Amino acid sequence: NRQDCTGVHGIARDLSAADMGKFRDPAIKPIKGEFPCPVQVTVEDATLCPGFALRLVRGVNNGPSPDWLQKRLSSIGLRPINALVDITNFMTYDRARPLHVFDAAKVQGNLSVRRARDGETLLALDGRTYALDKTTCVIADARGVESLAGIMGGEASGCSEATTDVLIESALWNEINIAHTGRKLGINSDARYRFERGVDPAFMVPGLDMATRLVMEICGGAPSEKVVVGNTFGEDRIIDFPVSEVKRLAGIDVPLLEMKRILGHLGFMLAGAGPAVKIAVPSWRSDVHGKADIVEEIVRIVGVDKVPMTPFERGASARKPILTSIQLRTRRAKRALAARGMVEAVTWSFIAKPQAELFGGGGSERDRPEDQFVAASGVRHGFASSKGQGRHWSGSAMADALDAKGDAFALLSAAGAPMQALQVVPGGAGWLHPGRSGTIQIGPQNVLGYFGELHPQALEVLRADGPLVAFEVILDRIPEAKQRLTRAKPPLELSPFQPVSRDFAFIVDRSIRAGDIVRAAQGVDKKLITDVTVFDVYEGKGIEDGKKSIAITVTMQPREKTMTDQEIDAVGARIVAEVANKTGGTLRA
Repeated sequence: NRQDCTGVHGIARDLSAADMGKFRDPAIKPIKGEFPCPVQVTVEDATLCPGFALRLVRGVNNGPSPDWLQKRLSSIGLRPINALVDITNFMTYDRARPLHVFDAAKVQGNLSVRRARDGETLLALDGRTYALDKTTCVIADARGVESLAGIMGGEASGCSEATTDVLIESALWNEINIAHTGRKLGINSDARYRFERGVDPAFMVPGLDMATRLVMEICGGAPSEKVVVGNTFGEDRIIDFPVSEVKRLAGIDVPLLEMKRILGHLGFMLAGAGPAVKIAVPSWRSDVHGKADIVEEIVRIVGVDKVPMTPFERGASARKPILTSIQLRTRRAKRALAARGMVEAVTWSFIAKPQAELFGGGGSERDRPEDQFVAASGVRHGFASSKGQGRHWSGSAMADALDAKGDAFALLSAAGAPMQALQVVPGGAGWLHPGRSGTIQIGPQNVLGYFGELHPQALEVLRADGPLVAFEVILDRIPEAKQRLTRAKPPLELSPFQPVSRDFAFIVDRSIRAGDIVRAAQGVDKKLITDVTVFDVYEGKGIEDGKKSIAITVTMQPREKTMTDQEIDAVGARIVAEVANKTGGTLRA
């Protein structure tokens, strides 16, 4: 992602610093113009275009590229088009120097670098028309916009095989403006990729000379003098660098001569031989600003694997946890609800008094801080799956009280509640429907939360359409888990034997809760029976009045051997007997 490594030339420099070959960097000789350039350039905003260079080449023959150029472009997946376009692509990938060529016969008058005017458009080389505004930097002539500066040229002034006179442009552009314009217009071009990372400012004019020489060698023609506007070198950056900084930051010893060799191969210039040296940063490394950046350059060539492992120092006493117990519970609760498709809503602290009274507030006695507690809640409206959010169903299942119960139990489990001790009793808070709600508690004195459909009166006060299901869990009331003597987790015990599942359906009185049957089945053998779930509750045809059918799945996990049919049947008989004893239920035929 470094600016100098967006071209083969920069990558070769890095490889040579790592002793993987000799870096060849032939000098680029300036091209002397044979006549003045007839096209002048005006830059209206130097912050958008710090530098601009232009040259005209007359009498070119824009035919196919030579084989060597076509092969190089094809090897990186680029399709050769014509000599002028292929030369600009070669410069982009070889030297990380994007250029643009205009057909001089299609350019009217002089060029100006300016902000686009509202309402202006450009038919670009990709065949799309873009609407521009004053945030876009463009190159324009007397007719209008000819190019999106640093991103893409226009179709109207593009070169073709009939082009005989060509304007070659090499410029510097504001990285932030290029990135903003590219994202806004949705254009991802090779030029944008390089300009928004920064290009070598000192190579702006040499890059123009190099491209001119390629055009003359391949297409012929006579060059004009250069038109150069703005800064062509960039700013000088000198860093005072203590040699000991490498040891201090990276923990490795690198001799000064080795530092000089590495930095010299990377294009840095060093002066001094004492404990501190002055380092001149090359123009193509705008990402290097301080001592730590210099250390990084040295270490990555020496090898990151040479950096020793150094553990952090620990104090004499064990570090205390940063988050409190309630903060940890709140974080886990949020993650659990987000995993179930919910989105957190941060609402105003103050609500209308009728709404506050509806949910048990509104009185002055509730204004005291000691009466406040931490709670987590959730709401599902209409369908359990809505517009791609929430749970995933094969259809649009209506959300009901059981959905809210499932969400509440998932939250409680994530918050560390003792799930085996939870009880669910009919009825809930006053804002819930009395016949379609439940209370989650541990014994009659410790209520952990509520779930169910909202009361019709609550829907009316809230001006909400039903059905609306909700739940509330009071995190403060979840009992703290007993502290273990050691922080080490117990060893993981995985049984090598296949678990066994059996289904049972019981006929019970309508007043019997499903949780009573689940607890009765689990109590038969807590080590063997690992899970009991309810998968069906039925009232209707075939079931006498006042009764209902509750079906459960019991999962048994043997530890010592595979269970035989006789052993499975024996456990099943004990489950039937225990359910009959605790609930009066009978096995459904």
